[in-house]
Amino acid sequence: MSTTFAATVVSVGTVIGYDLRSYQRTLKADLVTEAELLGHMTAAALNFDDARLARENLSTLRSRSTVRAGAIYNASGRLFATYVAPGELPAFPLHPPGGPPRAHGDNVEMAAPIIDNGEMLGMVYLRVENTLLDRTADYLLIAAGVTLLALATAWLVVRRLGRVVTTPIVALTGIARDVVSTRDYSRRAQRISNDEAADLVDSFNTMLGVIQQRTRDLENSYRDIAREAEERASAQKEVMRLNAGLEQRVHERTGQLEQANAELERAIDEARRADQAKSAFLSSMSHELRTPLNAILGFAQILNSDALPASDDQKREFAGHIVKAGRHLLTLINEILDLAKIESGAVSLSVEPVGVDELLAECRVMIEPMAAARGIRTLFPEPSGAMVRADRTRLKQVLLNLLSNAVKYNREGGSVVLACVPGDPGRLRLSVQDTGMGLSQAQLGQLFQPFNRLGQENGAQEGTGIGLVVTRRLVELMGGEIDVASSQGVGSTFSIQLDAAVAPQLGTRQEATAEAAADPAPGPDLAPHLLLYIEDNPANLRLLEEIVRMRADLRLLTAPDAKLGLDMAHAHRPEIILMDLNLSGMSGYQAVRALREDPATATIPVIALTANAMPRDVERGLAAGFFRYLTKPIDIAMFNQAIDSTLAHLRERESAA
Repeated sequence: MSTTFAATVVSVGTVIGYDLRSYQRTLKADLVTEAELLGHMTAAALNFDDARLARENLSTLRSRSTVRAGAIYNASGRLFATYVAPGELPAFPLHPPGGPPRAHGDNVEMAAPIIDNGEMLGMVYLRVENTLLDRTADYLLIAAGVTLLALATAWLVVRRLGRVVTTPIVALTGIARDVVSTRDYSRRAQRISNDEAADLVDSFNTMLGVIQQRTRDLENSYRDIAREAEERASAQKEVMRLNAGLEQRVHERTGQLEQANAELERAIDEARRADQAKSAFLSSMSHELRTPLNAILGFAQILNSDALPASDDQKREFAGHIVKAGRHLLTLINEILDLAKIESGAVSLSVEPVGVDELLAECRVMIEPMAAARGIRTLFPEPSGAMVRADRTRLKQVLLNLLSNAVKYNREGGSVVLACVPGDPGRLRLSVQDTGMGLSQAQLGQLFQPFNRLGQENGAQEGTGIGLVVTRRLVELMGGEIDVASSQGVGSTFSIQLDAAVAPQLGTRQEATAEAAADPAPGPDLAPHLLLYIEDNPANLRLLEEIVRMRADLRLLTAPDAKLGLDMAHAHRPEIILMDLNLSGMSGYQAVRALREDPATATIPVIALTANAMPRDVERGLAAGFFRYLTKPIDIAMFNQAIDSTLAHLRERESAA
């Protein structure tokens, strides 16, 4: 039945595909012919500026029921005459693009030039109904009927033949199962037919006879081998006793030489490992950077290629791959920068008492959606009021990395347990336990190496392998230590120990208030809020236009340079200004300084949107007067949050005034 189904689907699908392709070509060819004929008939009307004659020519389209609308444009691009089928809307493009017919929704549109004596008099535009979907639906119903009929016929044939073929096979299977379970090779299958199945029964019985005979031979041979083994063991013991004294003397004489050789080999191995580690790190970093770039550039080339047309679903899929690879590349770059800063000693930590309960609550909010997507249960400890001495931001980074690894390398439907218990004297232990596949001892020995991927060399899980290296270095910089225990098939437990601290519960309410004020829920507005975006990169301008287009409460103005942006800010008084920093002619810092010095624009909040993402760049931008500082590549959720918080700030300022 599977073969029948596959053959029916292939044959019917081929016929349907060929017919639909021929129909589509015929439809477009008819449309081209109709447009050329109509353009030839209307040339005189355009020459004599006779709109009535043009409308009469267009009225001949009534004879074609599939034509929904037609129009004649004069040489200047103005609409000269129109025709609209009954029940259709009189909607025509302002400037119809020329070229071959193209599908647009449930219509096929075409615009062709009207040329008389080598002079272009205007354009003829036609819009006809695209009946390809209806024709496809009819063919699918026919295909379904043919397939069901073929499957029913195959089922009747198989049902008849199955009784003849399977009865002897089932009987033979029962005998084979009994022989395997009882090891009784004297059993024989009964011959109940005179066909190929009967030949199979005879062969099976012959095989059982051979196995029975060989089993007897093996048992006899085993007894002989056991007797010879006992004799050889006795002789070997005597030889070993004689060799023991000789081996001891040789071992003593070679001990000193082996020790010297071992020390020399250790020195050579250390130098070799250092060189190999450098080469391996550079090779791995090159591979990891090129892997997401391959997906980004590959799918982008497909989307940009006319020779490789893609459907809307494919375009969405390709765009999703590009976004995923881009985020992975951004994560990799950030982790490499973190590792480089740690290795160079450029990381500055602010070690202070940190509340564990509040930090775990923030991690829980961020990690639970990722775990829920895979059906993984997360268990966090009850609030205990515990505090540790650490850098709050870096400790949150460490816990999120351990939790995300526990989810990523877990099994479907598993669990992740985070515990907070006393550790060594004066210390607090935070542990993350998962129910994944676990790690072997060899993998544990290489775990904290760059691009290790938690020992998953087969690449089944996406990751950079740098996160655990950064995690260990950060824990050590905060005066703590990290260890791991793992059992293959059971799971792994990563634990960190930090110095415990006792401090008053200060700042929690203030931070919560500040966080709530920074992310208020935007209320409904009567008119869209006006945004001005100053950016000299056309691709970035286009990207933000598409992002803003998804929000009905925003309206966007764009400026390609700072000077024009300042003029537009004076003319339109936008509520928010978005600005790149590296602008031609005048930088973003100079532009924001000019806005602040002008009383008319001094109160407009300016948000930086730039690729300068280093911490010192962020500090410099906020100190220069930017209200918020967003980095590229743009995170749409973070962008919307920044816009909403800025609008809420403006509403609060208006209420206070």
